[in-house]
Formats: sequence, structure tokens, C-alpha cells
Amino acid sequence: MTNFTEAAEALVSAGRMIAQNGWVPATSGNFSVRLQGNEVAITVSGAHKGRLTSADMMRIDLEGKPLEDKRPSAETLLHVQLYRHDPAIRAVLHTHSVNATVVSRLAGSALQFEGLEILKAFAGITTHDSRLQVPVFDNDQDMQRLARHVAAWLGDVAPAPGYLIGGHGLYTWGASLAEALRHLEAFEYLFKYKLETWRICQ
Repeated sequence: MTNFTEAAEALVSAGRMIAQNGWVPATSGNFSVRLQGNEVAITVSGAHKGRLTSADMMRIDLEGKPLEDKRPSAETLLHVQLYRHDPAIRAVLHTHSVNATVVSRLAGSALQFEGLEILKAFAGITTHDSRLQVPVFDNDQDMQRLARHVAAWLGDVAPAPGYLIGGHGLYTWGASLAEALRHLEAFEYLFKYKLETWRICQ
């Protein structure tokens, strides 16, 4: 998907589905899709993701600089960081679900999942007999500093297609918007599974 109009329409549709699931309450979250060249379509700051229109989208470059007279999210840097890290990444979704936020508070520095059939929803995983580790980064209003912590993880390990920010939410991505949405659904299942497991084992 390289056309801005098509990307905007796809993000509007994705926003409705994500909001209906309660994963982006109020005006939280932000979504983006890589366009052709060095451009990205991203949601503007402060828009309700369940009521998005094409006017709530804008273009930025891979440094996060606006290419039109609109204001992107303060977390834009975390989107473009991923696009610069891996050209195969075509879409990034940032959500604020209750389960993601609570599990990020209880998990410590990472969450680990293994032996679950749902793991096969993630790109590159072909068997339940796999292990997925999801890091949890401390929340930080300094996006440059937070991005440096994420960059160290991206560079040092073969990462999961997602990470958590403590008390904040999830970042996930994919080689297409459809894949990123699949990853989001799988992560939400895993977070609910983890919380229910902890509850039962108390």
C-alpha cells in the first residue's frame, strides 16, 4: 500500500475495529502505514481512533517531520524508528488497552509466552512449540531517550513484533496493515491469557 488515499482509508477502517474492541479509549493510540519513497501516513494528534476520517491523517518523512500543516503524535518518533530499522515493516499500531496496560505493570522487564497455539499468528512462527518474549520499557515523556532504549533491543535481539511501555500500552507492527492487525489481536489474546493465568494461580 503506497497511495496516501488508500492508506488513509485503510487506517480509518482499522481504527473503527480497534476502537470497537476497546483497545484505544478516548483519543489514545496512533497508527501509521509506510508509503512509497520516504513517506509515512500517520494519524494526527488528538483524534479519536473510532471516529477517524481522512482529515485525521497526515504525511511525515522517515525522520518524523510533518510534510503538511498538521500535528502528528508526540510518539511519532517510535513509529519512524521502526520503519528505519526494517524496510519490511509497512504498518505500526500503538494501542492502550486495559489488558496491555495492566500486564505491563505486573510483568517486570519482559513477558514470556511458550507452548501456545496462538503464537502461530505471529509472522515467522510456525509451531506452538515456540517461545516469544515481549519486552516492557519504562514509560518516558522524553521520546528520544525512550527510542534509544527500544533501539538497543531492536539491535541486540531477534525481536518479537511488538513491545510494551509500562503503564501505557502496546506497539506492534507487520509487513502489511493486515499483518499488524493480526499481531495486535494475538497480543491481546496473550495479555488476557497471562492475566487470567496469574489470577487463577494466586
